[in-house]
Amino acid sequence: MTDYKIISERQERVLRYLTDHNIPFTTYNHPEGKTIEEAKRWWHNDGSVHCKNIFMRNHKGDQHYLICFPCDDDLAIHDIEHWLKDILVSQGKKAPGKLSFASPERMMRYLGLEPGSVSPFGLINDTEHHVILFLDSRLKDAPSLSFHPNDCRGTVVISQAAFQDYLTLVGNKVEYINTQENNNAQPKAQIAN
Repeated sequence: MTDYKIISERQERVLRYLTDHNIPFTTYNHPEGKTIEEAKRWWHNDGSVHCKNIFMRNHKGDQHYLICFPCDDDLAIHDIEHWLKDILVSQGKKAPGKLSFASPERMMRYLGLEPGSVSPFGLINDTEHHVILFLDSRLKDAPSLSFHPNDCRGTVVISQAAFQDYLTLVGNKVEYINTQENNNAQPKAQIAN
């Protein structure tokens, strides 16, 4: 971990976790990018798929979802509700009901993160595996992905194989969903963990 400057404890925890588990990655720091528009100014043209990450909760607040998809896409909450309902009901589980963005307090409680820094690397803080991770199915085919290292002043680039190793290690439930399906079609999901 000596090839780059550590800018926060959150970033250091991610980079140390990846290093300690022999998960290869590259990283670089840049000015703060709390939104995709801000971050795009600083991202390297490295061939990775840069991801947008949103953290949501169900109406009762007893289930939380981290949803990741290509950064240039926009997803409506109504569409996400529809997809999650169809997936969960098809698995014999109850529908999530109305979804909303999780509060900063919930984000800190379950992911150890602040708004603007959400990423799948927050799952290292979810030791009880409370959060379900939904990944756009197109991410599964990307040779490499990039996410914040739980700090919006940095980017981690990780290969698909290394990312799959990471997901296996953290142990949260992971599902792939096709966010490009039209709203009347059944979304396709695959359980990864």
